[in-house]
Amino acid sequence: MTNEPTDPDEAHAARPLRSIRSFVVRAGRMGSGQVRALEALGPKYVVPYAPASIDTTALFGRAAPVVLEIGFGMGDATAHIAQELPDRDFIGVEVHPPGVGSLLKHIEARQLANLRIVQHDAVEVLEHMVAPGSLAGVHIFFPDPWHKKKHNKRRLIQAPFVARLVTRLAPGAYLHCATDWQPYAEQMLEVLSDEPALRNTAEGYAAKPDYRPLTKFEHRGLKLGHGVWDLVFERRSD
Repeated sequence: MTNEPTDPDEAHAARPLRSIRSFVVRAGRMGSGQVRALEALGPKYVVPYAPASIDTTALFGRAAPVVLEIGFGMGDATAHIAQELPDRDFIGVEVHPPGVGSLLKHIEARQLANLRIVQHDAVEVLEHMVAPGSLAGVHIFFPDPWHKKKHNKRRLIQAPFVARLVTRLAPGAYLHCATDWQPYAEQMLEVLSDEPALRNTAEGYAAKPDYRPLTKFEHRGLKLGHGVWDLVFERRSD
């Protein structure tokens, strides 16, 4: 006879996350400024991966709501949001070195004391470095849509990942996803709506929150008539 977990969070925690990676580490060219930023600023702002929960109060020197961003790209939006919301602390997770170097340059230029980086696989960071119920929010903006049907299984927003993610959200905390690929938007809406611990804050897709800036890529896409879909869900308190 086995002891099955009765608490929903424990039940989620007992489920293994999928082993398929949602990203490919590309050999992007590092600019000289990005290289210098990694060397000079990395020791101060990049948190080494370790299988232990981050003490965010010690990390930021204060107790404040913490928002995790998964896959920040080159970090432009991340830095903008951190500057616009100084009362919150942000942890950005990214695997690509050029993006990490770029965000470090933003941190220095804008003097962002409320932003840190983990350069590692976000699934493992969520699993081992983020304590249950510790996050005020999660941002996942424009994750790789894996356009080909045979690659759809690589998409990050899948039921097992979302089930684990919600255990890291505090009651009332939010999950904000955005994509410019409609089939992925439809999958996101289905997966998030099916997660019983989440509640949609809108009737379907949400209006873009003011804190999320339009990227250059997004501006170009909108001019060409391409759509962008935001989804904002909250963790239920009951």
